[in-house]
Amino acid sequence: MGMPSDSEISAALTPDVAGVAIMLHDDILALRYGLIAEHLRPGIRMFVNMFDRTVRKQLESAVPNCVVMSPAAISVPTMVAAAIAPHVASIRRLDKASDPFWVSIANEESPDIQSWKAPSKLRLRGLRGIALGQFRPYDSGSSTLLIGAFGLVLIIAIDTVVGLAHASGLRALYDATRTVATISSPTLPDSPAVLIWATIAAIIVMGFTAMFAAGIVNHLLSGRHVTLVGRRVVPRSGHVVVAGMGQVGLRLAQELRSLGIAVVGIERDPQASGLGFARAVGIPVIIGNASSQAILKRAGTSRAIAIVAVGSDERDNIAVAVTALAGRPGARVVLRAGSDGAITETTSLFPIGAVIDVNGLTALFVAESMTGNRPYVVIPSASGFESIDPETHEVSPLGSAPDRCDCSL
Repeated sequence: MGMPSDSEISAALTPDVAGVAIMLHDDILALRYGLIAEHLRPGIRMFVNMFDRTVRKQLESAVPNCVVMSPAAISVPTMVAAAIAPHVASIRRLDKASDPFWVSIANEESPDIQSWKAPSKLRLRGLRGIALGQFRPYDSGSSTLLIGAFGLVLIIAIDTVVGLAHASGLRALYDATRTVATISSPTLPDSPAVLIWATIAAIIVMGFTAMFAAGIVNHLLSGRHVTLVGRRVVPRSGHVVVAGMGQVGLRLAQELRSLGIAVVGIERDPQASGLGFARAVGIPVIIGNASSQAILKRAGTSRAIAIVAVGSDERDNIAVAVTALAGRPGARVVLRAGSDGAITETTSLFPIGAVIDVNGLTALFVAESMTGNRPYVVIPSASGFESIDPETHEVSPLGSAPDRCDCSL
C-alpha cells in the first residue's frame, strides 16, 4: 500500500474521528503528515512515531496536542531494566529537568516511582572493562596491526641498545628510528655480532612493516566502528552486548551509556544506516552475525552483564539467545519480540531469557495516548500490561496486547 495523498487524508479525517496515529519509519514524512493532520483538524489528538529528537521537538512545539515518541523510546526503559536491574520493571529518563534524571518503576505489586542511579559497582566494572580493552585486538586485522606496531617498537628499542656501544643515547635512538623507517642507516662498526644483528633486524623489520601497513589499511577500510584505544574499544568485562543496531538497538545503547554502563553493539549489515550515528556518539560496533559463537566471543559475552538481542527479525534474536546460552549457560539474555509466535514456541520448550514485546508495548502506549492522557510508562505484568498515570502514578491494567495482523507496512 502506498503513502496516502493529501486528499485521501482529508477524506479520512471525518468529524467522528477522535485521534490520528502516524506510524511511519521516515521521520520527515511523519512530520509532514502530522502537520497536514493538524491543519485539517486543529487540536485533534495525535500520536506520531518519530526517532530523531530534533525533529520531534520541532513537531511538539508546533503541535502541542501531539504525543511524539518512537517504539524504541517506549520499549527501551523496560529493556534497560531487564538487562541491568531485573528486579524492577522499567528504568526511564525523565523529560522534566526539575525531576530526578532517572527513575525506576519497581514492579506490578508496588509500582513506586523512585529516583534511580546505576550502582557504582556496575559503572566501575564497565570502566575497568574499557580500560582493559585498550590496545587489545578485537579481530585478525587489529591483531596484525598491533603485532606490526609493537614489533617495530621492539626493534627500535633493541637497535638503540646496540647503538649505545658507539653513540650517545639520543643519537642511538635517532639512528635506530631512521633505520627502521628505511630512511637511512648509520655506519656500523666491523663487529661481526653487530653486522649479523643488523642483517637479521632488517629482515624482521620488513615483515613487521608489512603487517603494520596491512593492519592500518584494514582498519581504515573496515569503517573504524571499533578502535584500539579510546572510547570505542570493545570492553573486556562489565558491559552489555547489544545485537542489532537499528533504532531500538541504538536507543538502548545510548541509554545504557548515559547510565554509565559500558556497551558494545553487533550489527550484521556493514551498510546499516545507524553505524555512522553509533560512531559519532562513541558506541563501538562489531560487524558480523551475532548468532555466531566467534562474533559473540569477540564481543566478550563470557564476561558481559547481559546480552540483548534487538534485531528486527525475531528468529534471528532467538538464534542469538540460543548461541549466547550455549557459550555461557545461565547468561542474562533479553530478547525483542513483536508479532511472531516463534519466541512463544521456543520459550515453551526452554527458558531463553526475558522477552520484551516491543509491538505490544507500543500498541498499548499509542492506544492510551489516543483515548486518554499520555501514560507515564507502559510496563509488562503477569496479566499482560499496565500503564501508570503521569500525574497520580496510579496503575491501570491494560490486559494483553492486541492481536497482530499479517500485513506489512
